[in-house]
Amino acid sequence: MTVAVIIPAYNEERSLPDTLNSLLRQTVPAEQIIVVDDGSTDGTFKVATRYPDVTAMRTPINTGSKARAQNYALDYVHTDLVLTLDADTMLADDYIELIKKPFIDERVVIAAGAVQARFARSVTERGRQIEYLLSFNFSRAIQGKTDAPAVCSGCCSVFRTSVLKEVGGLPEGTVTEDLDYTWARQIAGGRAVYVSDAVCWAIEPATIEYMRKQTWRWMAGFVQCVRKHGMGMIRHKKMLALWTGLALFDMAISPLWWLWAAMMVVLGHLTTAALIVGGEMMVMLPLLAYAARRHRLSLPRVVVNVPFVYINRMINNYYAWKALIVELILVPLRLSKGLTDFEKGRADDPAPEAA
Repeated sequence: MTVAVIIPAYNEERSLPDTLNSLLRQTVPAEQIIVVDDGSTDGTFKVATRYPDVTAMRTPINTGSKARAQNYALDYVHTDLVLTLDADTMLADDYIELIKKPFIDERVVIAAGAVQARFARSVTERGRQIEYLLSFNFSRAIQGKTDAPAVCSGCCSVFRTSVLKEVGGLPEGTVTEDLDYTWARQIAGGRAVYVSDAVCWAIEPATIEYMRKQTWRWMAGFVQCVRKHGMGMIRHKKMLALWTGLALFDMAISPLWWLWAAMMVVLGHLTTAALIVGGEMMVMLPLLAYAARRHRLSLPRVVVNVPFVYINRMINNYYAWKALIVELILVPLRLSKGLTDFEKGRADDPAPEAA
C-alpha cells in the first residue's frame, strides 16, 4: 500500500528538519510528503522547500485548526493511506513499515503507534515521560487487545485515504480531531488499531504555561467528543464506551486521592499518607521498569522522573474538572461556548538540543 504524509506546521522552522529527516530515513519510504504551512510567521515554508522530495504548500490564511490545515492538503493525496504527522514529532526508522501492516484487513480505517517524550529535561517533560511510558505500554495496549483503542494519536496516525475522503476529512467541530475521528469510525463499524512496536517521539510542553494550554485542549476535546459520540458508543461500540466511562469516572474522582492524602497529613497521620503514595509507587515502579527496558531507557533516570508526574497530574485534575463543568454542563445549558480555539502546547522557540 502507498502512503502519503501530511505535516501541518505553524512556526515550526526549528523542529521541522528533524521531522522531515526522520521521514527520509524510513525503511519503507512514503510516496508523498506534504508540508502545509498554516500561516507561519517564521521560515517554516522556506525550510520545507529545501527538501526536493517534499511538496510545500501554504494555506491562504491561518486556519486556526490542525484539522483544517490537514484537510487543506487532503485533496492532493493520491495514495492508499495517509499519515498525519506533527511537525515536532520524529518517527522511528521502521514506523511506516510497521504501521502499514494492519491495513491488510480491509476493516481497518485508522492506526497509530506509541508516542514517547522526546526530551525529559523540564518538570513537565519529565512528568510527561512517565505518563507516556505508563499509558502507551499498558492502558493503550490493553485497549488495543480489546479492539477498542480510546484514541489514535493525532501526531502519528495513519488513515485509509478512501474512508477519510468519503467522510469529508478530519472533523473540524472539536478541538481533538484525532479522538473525534477514532470514535466516529469505530462507532460506524470500522476498526482502529494500536501498533505498539511503531514508535515516535514528540516534543512535549517544556513549561507549566504550555502544559496548561495543551491539557485544557485535551480535556475539553475529550468531553466535547463524549457529548458528540456518547450515545453512539453505548449503542454500537460498548467496549469503547466502557473505556470512556472509566476515564470520566477517573476525571471525576481523581481529586479525592489528593484530598485523602492531604487530610492524612493535616490530621497527623503521616504513616497513612506515606502508605497512600507508597502504595501507588509499588504498583508503578515494576510497570516503569518493563516500559524502560522496552524502550531502552535508563531505569534510574526514569525513576528519578517519577515525582514530576504528580505535578502534571495536578494540572490534569484541574482541567479535567473544568472540562466536566464547562463542556458537560455549561455548554449544553448555553451558558458557555466551550473551547473552540486550537492552541499549541509548545512555544514557537527553538527545540532543545538532545540530551
